[in-house]
Amino acid sequence: MTTKLTRNFGSALPIGWTELDRNVEAEHWSVFTSRFGFRPGTKPDSWPAISEAAPSMTFDLSSHTVRTTASWSARADAINAEALRCFVTEFSDDPTFIVLDWQHSGYSFDAEAHADAAENAEWRVPVHPNGDYYIFARDGFTEGTFGHPWERTLCVFGPRMVATLGRTLATWLPTIRVDGQRAATR
Repeated sequence: MTTKLTRNFGSALPIGWTELDRNVEAEHWSVFTSRFGFRPGTKPDSWPAISEAAPSMTFDLSSHTVRTTASWSARADAINAEALRCFVTEFSDDPTFIVLDWQHSGYSFDAEAHADAAENAEWRVPVHPNGDYYIFARDGFTEGTFGHPWERTLCVFGPRMVATLGRTLATWLPTIRVDGQRAATR
C-alpha cells in the first residue's frame, strides 16, 4: 500500500485529522519552542534547528538520496508507515498526537483512526519532512518526532519513541546524533 499525501488543502480533512484552533496551535508552538529552543534556518550553520534532548536519535534522510521518484516515495512511505505503527502500538492507550507544520495549520492527529482508514489514509502532514519542519508529539512534547527538511533529518525523541521507532529506523537509516551528540561512525 502506498501512503497517500493530501495535496489539495482545500479538501476535507482525512480521517483522524482535526485542525487545531489558532490559539491552541500558538500555545503548542510556544511550548515546543521553549522546550527545544527551536530556531528555523535553511543553512547548515543554523543546524540542528532544535536542542535535541535525551533520549533522542537523529537519522540522516539524505542517505537515501533519490535514485528514482519511486525509490524516494517508497522510503518516505516506509518512514511514515513505521511511525504510524509505533504511534498505534506504543500509545494504544491514547494514540493522539499534536502535529505542527511550520508556517501552516496544526492538527490533532488520532493515529488509530488514521490507521483504521487503511487504503484511504492520507497524511495531511507526513512524518518524513518534504518541505517544512514537521513535528508529531504527545501533548507536552515529551515524546515525538521532529523532521528537518533542509538538514534532511528526522529526530525521534522520548523514551518510548526511541525504544520503538528509533530502534527500527536505526536498522536501515544512518544515525547521525544520539541525545544531541554526534554519533560515532561505523
